[in-house]
Amino acid sequence: MDDRSLINPLNVPTPQRPLLGLTILVVEDSRFACDALRLMCLRSGARIRRADCLASARRHLQIYRPNVAIVDLGLPDGSGTDLIRELTDAAPRIDVILGTSGDDLGEKLAFGAGADGFLSKPLSSLTTFQQAILSRLPGDRRPPGPRIVADETIMADPVAYRDDLMHAADALQDGPKDTTIDYVTQFLSGIARSAEDTPLLNVVESISRARRAGQMPVSELARLNGMMRDRLAQASAI
Repeated sequence: MDDRSLINPLNVPTPQRPLLGLTILVVEDSRFACDALRLMCLRSGARIRRADCLASARRHLQIYRPNVAIVDLGLPDGSGTDLIRELTDAAPRIDVILGTSGDDLGEKLAFGAGADGFLSKPLSSLTTFQQAILSRLPGDRRPPGPRIVADETIMADPVAYRDDLMHAADALQDGPKDTTIDYVTQFLSGIARSAEDTPLLNVVESISRARRAGQMPVSELARLNGMMRDRLAQASAI
């Protein structure tokens, strides 16, 4: 099914709901980031479909063809750049393909894979989200007339942040493995930025630097585990 076939007079975009009539596929393993995108879609009038890994996204794309795809670059079963390349080469092509990441190199990687644009984490600005899509849509899919831009800061559900921390802690439970550590540090970098958790982000970045140098930062990993346990304990006590 092509979700673009669902256009009718009842879901034509308006200045107040500029993404009305669009379906957005969000390929994102972080529940915290995905909740922010869910709220942005809700405010904008768009429908959201979610996949938390490459395999899930590919299954979805066998059945539905969204108007917009937002693809996180660091996923549990591979790099989101692979999916961006597939979507870029597909015919018919999705109208708008955006990459997203909290990594400083994410934008370059996303554009190198063929993305039309990039959303940097943290994902909090409604105007930035809407403009990233609207500026790349065909003219007949944009809302007519002038649009009042009153930016809104979107705050994701703190429970989703706790769920992400639990996911990361579970992944590290079996001990340090190169692929697991690299995935978890990339994952935590994005959600720590989104939650403005600077102490956690500092530890994650320290681990990432050590990994790029070919080191196994055992003490920093133990510190990271302790910080996640503390945050999960605090959340459980509330």
